[in-house]
Amino acid sequence: MSDWLPQQLQSPAVLVTVARVEGSVPREPGARMLVDAQGFRGTIGGGHLEHRALELARAMLGRSGSAHLERFPLGPKLGQCCGGIAWLAFEFAEAAQLALLDRRRNEDTWRLVALDGEPQSSLFDAAGRLLIGAPGPAFDRGAGTHVFQDEAGRRWLADAVLAPRAHLMLFGAGHVGAAIVRALADLPCRVTWVDEREDLFPPTVPANVTVEATDTPEALVENAPQGTTFLVMTHSHALDLSLSHAILSRPGADDWFGLIGSSTKRRQFEHRLRERGIIDARIATMVCPVGIPGIEGKAPAVIAASVAAQLLGFWGAAARQPDVSPEYN
Repeated sequence: MSDWLPQQLQSPAVLVTVARVEGSVPREPGARMLVDAQGFRGTIGGGHLEHRALELARAMLGRSGSAHLERFPLGPKLGQCCGGIAWLAFEFAEAAQLALLDRRRNEDTWRLVALDGEPQSSLFDAAGRLLIGAPGPAFDRGAGTHVFQDEAGRRWLADAVLAPRAHLMLFGAGHVGAAIVRALADLPCRVTWVDEREDLFPPTVPANVTVEATDTPEALVENAPQGTTFLVMTHSHALDLSLSHAILSRPGADDWFGLIGSSTKRRQFEHRLRERGIIDARIATMVCPVGIPGIEGKAPAVIAASVAAQLLGFWGAAARQPDVSPEYN
């Protein structure tokens, strides 16, 4: 999730990054907050830690200097009950780097920032190729966001700015589909929003959404990476059935597939899918009705909140199982 990342840097700003943690802390390494004189984007967890970080970042805006690392014992120094230790990196934001990160929201990128000595920062792609800035020391791209020392003892922040692994392919641009897109706008996922009716899509969509106006949505199903999440809610039961067949015909069993509808619709689809050769074991993986059990409201916003919670639960479980983590492209 990149709620800290602006599409364009409008004024001088300081980027605050959780660089290292020990014990119980509000946010994990890689959490970020972009601070300018008027406000801030993102969060490093709120509370006294964030309040103090805002003070330090705004004081930094008023003077020159290089990136540096600050240590915060949350209990003794800030009176926060979580009691761990957080190390925050403070650096002046570079407009060109932020613009490139904005364009690479769906691609893994690494930031490398010198925390001692002369200012130096750069961006690398997932293969380690330099994208912008000066070359720096080698670092471990498998360690997540972390602080390390080079051979001369100079400290560096290696910050993983990773594309969301969760990818939802949402079929249907009606009221419920639009509500689900809004509900997922600030969540750590990518959404491919599919409908043949191009005029139904709003003129602007959230940064994590890609619109696909197509008359052949089944082709998108066929070409989707393993681990894609599918949600079908089109205007046509016949199209819903065709997409359901395409999804359940995919090889492998890593896909989550949800179909909007009642228990009656499910029984009808089960019968028709069997007629088309889908075995019962695959049909059993179809989630229909969708949403958290017990949430009965039928308003689009209610359905969207329930489905978003259900998806977060699935994505969270998938993230804890490295062998079934969704692929991304």
